[in-house]
Amino acid sequence: MKKLLIANRGEIARRVIRTAHRMGIATVAVHSEADAGAPFVREAGQAVALAGPRPYLDGAAIIAAARATGADAIHPGYGFLSENADFARGVRAAGLIFVGPPVSAMRVMALKDSAKAAMQAAGVATTPGYQGDDQSLETLAAEAARIGFPLLIKAVAGGGGKGMRAVHAAADFAEALAAAQREGETAFGNPAVLLEKLIQRPRHVEVQVFGDAHGGAVHLHERDCSLQRRHQKVIEEAPAPGLSSALRAAMGAAAVRAAQAIGYTGAGTIEFIVDLDVVDAAGDPAFYFMEMNTRLQVEHPVTEAITGLDLVEWQLRIARGEPLPLAQEAIAACGHAVEARLYAEDPDTGFLPATGTLERLAFGSGEGIRIDTGVETGSRIGLDYDPMIAKVIASGATRAEAIDRLVAALDATVVDGLKSNRAFLARLADHAAFRAGAVDTGFIARHMAEFSPPAEAPPHVLLLAALGLAVPAQPVPADAPIFARSAFRLNLPAIRHVRLWQGESAAAIDLVPAGGARWQVIGLPGISAVAAHRTGDAITADIDGALIAGTVLVTAHAIEVRRAGQTFLLTRHAPRAAVAAGGDGRVKAPMPGRVLAVDVAPGQAVAAGDRLLVLEAMKMEHRLSAPIDGIIGAVHIATGDQVADGMCLVEIA
Repeated sequence: MKKLLIANRGEIARRVIRTAHRMGIATVAVHSEADAGAPFVREAGQAVALAGPRPYLDGAAIIAAARATGADAIHPGYGFLSENADFARGVRAAGLIFVGPPVSAMRVMALKDSAKAAMQAAGVATTPGYQGDDQSLETLAAEAARIGFPLLIKAVAGGGGKGMRAVHAAADFAEALAAAQREGETAFGNPAVLLEKLIQRPRHVEVQVFGDAHGGAVHLHERDCSLQRRHQKVIEEAPAPGLSSALRAAMGAAAVRAAQAIGYTGAGTIEFIVDLDVVDAAGDPAFYFMEMNTRLQVEHPVTEAITGLDLVEWQLRIARGEPLPLAQEAIAACGHAVEARLYAEDPDTGFLPATGTLERLAFGSGEGIRIDTGVETGSRIGLDYDPMIAKVIASGATRAEAIDRLVAALDATVVDGLKSNRAFLARLADHAAFRAGAVDTGFIARHMAEFSPPAEAPPHVLLLAALGLAVPAQPVPADAPIFARSAFRLNLPAIRHVRLWQGESAAAIDLVPAGGARWQVIGLPGISAVAAHRTGDAITADIDGALIAGTVLVTAHAIEVRRAGQTFLLTRHAPRAAVAAGGDGRVKAPMPGRVLAVDVAPGQAVAAGDRLLVLEAMKMEHRLSAPIDGIIGAVHIATGDQVADGMCLVEIA
């Protein structure tokens, strides 16, 4: 392998380029017109522009680019064509190395029904359900009754939560089935589904596996991916907390057996669902095969952190025909790692995708912190691709240390120019139940109300905000000359009168210079003096030996204080008089998308909460409901229409 073309974009491409260059392998990037100025394009040795509306899915153009540039191998990354067996076959037919598994293994695992059948034959437990060829409503409804409710409907070609519906009653089955089939057809070109028992308290635990062309197979321990929102992973960690050594060994052995059963080579992930309500005599929960991802995973950095191994290097070595670099007994896990997915999305509007230009992007740093990102200050994030900004990875000797470092890194991360889930991630990672390891896939939904911003800033937060205005970026040295008997202090700022508002509540704080980095504090109960140090946006306050640290971002109108996963927003001016709540009945599109269904017509009576229409965006369905009781006055859209963000769709009188 002399030259590697990366058939992907963003942080994925950067990740592969980094390892390839370290190994002395030249690289080629392919890119869309929109990505021409992206960091991964600059970092590759060569770059080839791809045309067309879906360039990263144009396998023929990608193979042609490899030939034109003299690349002898293609790495598909993850996403796009990474699990496309036809693309893998085309790469190999062109005489190129495909950095991935055999086509036969990809085809078996591409569909959930054939994957389950293969695992059953290999003696790997699977979730009870139905995976037959008969896809008629009558048969599926009968099988659903046999399995019992609640159950899951899953698109056989699905992934990422698309084409998946939970059904709790027989009366809801037909509608949920139709929606799952539509999403399967739209996202994957395959409307077929399977049915599974819905496990009420599941954990999502996956095992990283590798196989080589010499019959070897190993696992690189497990990851827990239970913190999910709408079946999308939010925070992942390794190793999975709270598992017994016996259960870890059993899952690892099952994963290796699964890989061997299909002659797997390269990197793959066996995903298991753990049923916390079914335990054996030793107290270990039951686990079932869920699916296999025949590629590298987004969350692979946490495995790299605990093993000290470079998984992309392993991929490239195995693709060159080398045997596995290590035997199973030599693959040790040390410490703990946690990864948070930082997205351009708005938690205040149900996590709808956000778009815009990154006016400023900066990340927390320090020991044990790794940032994988494909964007930078000035990059634009739209709706064409996944809205991930970065993966923030923290590792430490213990789980508690890794979480502490993750929260601190998130607190110090700055995303200006568009909405992000940064504050939500920080509160989630710092939640007491997560810190205790009490995780399952319902964790976020169950605790959602607890992730709201704090109601009132305590005195130490007000102090940090005031210091953000008063302390210069380079603090005055402690040994600066001081005229002890005079109010005049050389090189020190004058007294600072700070007024802060949080809603209608005002705080008046006076900071009086007391020499060096010290201040007298007036107006905050329990705080009379402080020594403050500032580095960039990070401020540390020493209050009688107690250190209070936080990130303080100051604008012309507001101050944002981040501390211990919590974010407090304070204004620098008195708030304007509140405007009466809207309630005008105008329902607007929360994002660009396509109208899938319209459920109302002019003159129809609706109650608050009634479904008005279904909008498809990012290949997911979003239901829009009536905000008030009333009569439909106007409907401005029809099924199939494309709508813009903010467009008025329905008016309720």
